[in-house]
Amino acid sequence: MKVAVVGASSGLGRCIGVDLGQRGDQVALLARRRERLVDAAKEAGPGTLAIACDVTDEASAAAAVEEAVAGLGGLDALVYCAGIGPLSPVEKVDAATWRRAFDTNVTGAALVTAAALPHLKAAGGVAAYLSSISASHTPVWPGFAAYAVSKAALDKLVEAYRTEHPEVGFTRVVVGDCAGGDGYGRTEFANDWDLAYAAKYHPIWHRLGYATGALLDVAELARVVDSVLRCRGTVPSVTVMPRQPA
Repeated sequence: MKVAVVGASSGLGRCIGVDLGQRGDQVALLARRRERLVDAAKEAGPGTLAIACDVTDEASAAAAVEEAVAGLGGLDALVYCAGIGPLSPVEKVDAATWRRAFDTNVTGAALVTAAALPHLKAAGGVAAYLSSISASHTPVWPGFAAYAVSKAALDKLVEAYRTEHPEVGFTRVVVGDCAGGDGYGRTEFANDWDLAYAAKYHPIWHRLGYATGALLDVAELARVVDSVLRCRGTVPSVTVMPRQPA
């Protein structure tokens, strides 16, 4: 299978891209930080491509997809993993933060999908998008308004594509808490958080039963994504969550 993985320089995207490559798929890893992609491509296996891509820039997204298609000789699947999660009280989320969340979590997905769509339609392919339980399965976590709202918008984007382009299988992969792997494979979700805010919210998350301490094994997430791609989009949505403590 020829797969483009977007947001593959760190965290869950890197883990998924490396896993697919090690399973024998032809993989193109796309992200802004190409120097990290080169290392991930080596880990994924021979022939894996490292392609610089800024998903918030329409020309960059289109050029990166075309480079992936040319390098792979086609495109059977797209996995969109790019995402950011600002932490802030909802009333203090400024315009720049709202734009940044939507640019990466929603607009980027729309731009990359539009560029990949002709190739996915020609292949009868599949596109999978990492979503979040906070967008649909649980109340919004306090402090995560920008993240939850943008991920809910992503869910609707996937639904819109599924409705208008039934030739392609579009799947939401809804993810519970997952720390990722080692090194650059570890999630950078919290890197930009204000630690004072985090200290304030953590007891609230714990009291509400959101932060249980259970974390999903990233290898399990990678196996689920692989299965979704093999199913060719016949599963419109799948949820992967850590087993909760007894």
